[in-house]
Amino acid sequence: MTWNPFKKQDEAQVPVEESAKAARPEPTAGKGHATPKRKDAQEQNLRPLVPKDRKASAKAAKARQREKENAEYEAMRTGDINHMPKAERLPWRVYIRDYVDARFNLGEFFIPVAFGILILSMVVTFFQPMLSLPLMLLLYVYLFAAIIDVVIMWRKLKKKLIEKFGERSVAKGMRSGSYAWSRAIQLRRWRLPKPKYPKRGHWPE
Repeated sequence: MTWNPFKKQDEAQVPVEESAKAARPEPTAGKGHATPKRKDAQEQNLRPLVPKDRKASAKAAKARQREKENAEYEAMRTGDINHMPKAERLPWRVYIRDYVDARFNLGEFFIPVAFGILILSMVVTFFQPMLSLPLMLLLYVYLFAAIIDVVIMWRKLKKKLIEKFGERSVAKGMRSGSYAWSRAIQLRRWRLPKPKYPKRGHWPE
């Protein structure tokens, strides 16, 4: 019997290999379905950047915008400040509305007064043509008085806004002045947003 020096070395390696195989985890059972390829998975996750039907998409966007505008208009008509446009919810704009609504403004009656004077001027022209000139002068006097009233109102209101909200409230980009006088020349019942109080005299704090 010949002696093989490598036999013992091979026999020593057998348990090590068997133990390594035993320690190796058995493959788990499959998921029940084939794993999708990367290309297929990416194609499933893709979303078209441009909708297929652009007209339908634009129509739906316009419908949503119209619905939002209708809701904001209804909020201004009912005085629901929480659902008004963001610009109308600014604290200094709320203050401007309350201040203008609290006072008697000559400018808010200019349109009905002007309409009445024009109708009267057309009527008296057939009987007394000389009276048409005084009536037109009366209209211009009223317009001049309404402008002076708005200027006085804004000077007082501007000081109050600066004291309460700072220079930002009367900055050029805020258009607080035009917002105040445009509201002052509207009839009170036609103003939007709706006045907070039904009658004048409720001045803001």
